[in-house]
Amino acid sequence: MHLFDSHCHLQDERIFAKAGDIVARAREAGVTHMLCCGTRESDWDAVKALAARFPEIIPAFGLHPWFAGERSDAWLEKLETLLREVPAAAVGEIGLDHVIDERNDEDQAMVFTAQLELARKLKRAVSMHCRKAWGTMMDILEKQCGTPDGGVVHSYSGPPDLIRQFETLNVSLSFSGSITYDRNKRGKASLTAVAERYLLVETDSPDIPPLGVEQGTNEPAHLKKVAETAALFRGCSVEEIAEITCWNGTRLFYQENAITAWPKDS
Repeated sequence: MHLFDSHCHLQDERIFAKAGDIVARAREAGVTHMLCCGTRESDWDAVKALAARFPEIIPAFGLHPWFAGERSDAWLEKLETLLREVPAAAVGEIGLDHVIDERNDEDQAMVFTAQLELARKLKRAVSMHCRKAWGTMMDILEKQCGTPDGGVVHSYSGPPDLIRQFETLNVSLSFSGSITYDRNKRGKASLTAVAERYLLVETDSPDIPPLGVEQGTNEPAHLKKVAETAALFRGCSVEEIAEITCWNGTRLFYQENAITAWPKDS
C-alpha cells in the first residue's frame, strides 16, 4: 500500500532538525510521497534542501497569505527563478485567508493571482489555502479559467456545495486530520461529495494532528489515520483510498520533467 501526503511542512522549524527520523517513519508507514510546501521566502531554501535529500519529497514554493506582508520587492522574481531551477516543484502554499485579524484582502488577492499566473506560465500544479474566502477564491479561479495544470485546496473546510465548481475548474480537494474529529460534520459531508479523481489526503504536519495524536507531534507517518477515516465515510477499504489518492497525487504533482515515477509494489 502506497500513501501520498499531499500537503506537509517538513521545513517547519519545529520539526526540520528531525526530518531524517520523520521521513524514515513515513517510509515504514507506507507513505511514499510527500508534497512539502514552502510558505515564505525565508523557508524556500529549506524546502529545496529537503527535496534534494529525500527522494520521497516533492517540493513546492509559494507565498502564503499569512506572510504576504513580509515579502521583498523582488519576491515574485525570486519565486520564478527558483521554480525554473527546480522543474519538479509545484507552486504552493498560496491562497487567501480572511480569518486572520491583520490583513489586506486586496493585497492577498493580488499576491494569489500573481502566483496562479506564474503557475500557468510555467505549467505547474498549485497547492492552495483558503479560510472564509470561498467566494473571492472562486471568483479569482474563474477569471483564471481554473488551474490548467492542476490544483488542490488543501485541508478543505468549505461547504459540500462548492465541490462541483472546484472540480469544473480542475481543482482537487484534500482532507487532513480534521476529518477524524466527530465535530467536523461539514468536513465529512464534503469528503463524501468529492469525485474519486479529485480526492486527496494529507497531514498538514506538523499541524492538524488526527484524533489520537498529540498536538504538536503530527507527521506524515500519521497519514493512514486520515485515510482510514476517509475509507470509513466513503464506504470502501483503506487500501482503495490509498490507491486512489496516491494515483491522484502522482498525476497532479509529477510532471513529465519531474524526478521519478510512482513506485510499484515489488
